[in-house]
Amino acid sequence: MSVEQAPVQRADFDQVMVPNYSPAAFIPVRGEGSRVWDQSGRELIDFAGGIAVNALGHCHPALVKALTEQANTLWHVSNVFTNEPALRLAHKLVDATFAERAFFCNSGAESNEAAFKLARRVAHDRFGPEKHEIIATVNSFHGRTLFTVSVGGQPKYSDGFGPKITGISHVPYNDLEALKAQISDKTCAVVIEPIQGESGVVPADKAYLEGARKLCDEHNALLIFDEVQTGVGRTGSLYAYQHYGVTPDILTSAKSLGGGFPIGAMLTTTDLAKHLAVGTHGTTYGGNPLACAVACAVLDVVNTPETLAGIKAKHERFKSRLEQIGQQSGLFTQVRGVGLLIGCVLSDAWKGKAKDILNAAEKEGVMVLQAGPDVVRFAPSLVVEDADIDEGLARFERAVAKLIQG
Repeated sequence: MSVEQAPVQRADFDQVMVPNYSPAAFIPVRGEGSRVWDQSGRELIDFAGGIAVNALGHCHPALVKALTEQANTLWHVSNVFTNEPALRLAHKLVDATFAERAFFCNSGAESNEAAFKLARRVAHDRFGPEKHEIIATVNSFHGRTLFTVSVGGQPKYSDGFGPKITGISHVPYNDLEALKAQISDKTCAVVIEPIQGESGVVPADKAYLEGARKLCDEHNALLIFDEVQTGVGRTGSLYAYQHYGVTPDILTSAKSLGGGFPIGAMLTTTDLAKHLAVGTHGTTYGGNPLACAVACAVLDVVNTPETLAGIKAKHERFKSRLEQIGQQSGLFTQVRGVGLLIGCVLSDAWKGKAKDILNAAEKEGVMVLQAGPDVVRFAPSLVVEDADIDEGLARFERAVAKLIQG
């Protein structure tokens, strides 16, 4: 028998939650595929994807099945024991990537935390404590822990929490000369998002990533790719490093990896992994059977030629229609991105107004994101139906038209 639940409304958020978020005025209560329904029964098309997390949309049968079967079998044993789903997932990731070893945790921030700690530990063991400097890029985003927020290149997220972690510097993205000028034999790692997500969906130039790889090799520094947002099919390759043909030493993954169930992974080589010996790093929940079972199911659906080819085709469908809307409305000047991570760069007249566009879209029944104040971001399900793309963009076009009419 089901227990009657007390009704809750959006107003409850302001009563009982820490005020670090400003959620929308409606509460989604149910989702199926790329559609979501709110408390009043209103239907919306979801092009936000839980911020590039819902790789297979809402309630995908393969994920529901994997979670339900695992929930009826074994939930949690901690890392005092290993478990079958974690080993299966590690095999899948190792087989599909450059990596030979996987470390599982619960989020993108945690996977980056592990990557940065590993890089410093490797340098410490091999070269001594002097070699600890990390170079990241301006406007990058790597998570919200004190270490990851210090590595992230956005002071608005790291200021005001006391002394920052030292030995971290930031250079402009896509600027190889700046990286060349900054890197030294004290550098233990260079951290790059192959496509900058939070700061505006900015893809790296191939030559930039190739140059970074070469500079790291010359200075005995590790190249870390933060693929939290770009990984697990988002770009039409399983990982964006494969799209670019540049291999990192350490790769971080989360978001889409669990399709909505919290999981993160740090992938690396055997040679580097050995520096995290027993007891050097850990997590109580990391690699739990529930998360790993779901992630296995995600990879089984995403990492197929059909799905990956479909992502590239859907990119073209989005891009051509969005460019048309942009030209007709004068709202945005450029549509950029790879696969199903797409950013519409607002024109000068609309700079700073991405949030207004989000709100207008929601009123027309379509959920989109922003990436900074000047870019509207789309990160839909990787298997979004063409009919949903067309209907969602028709709604978006109506929202744009109303916004321009004022």
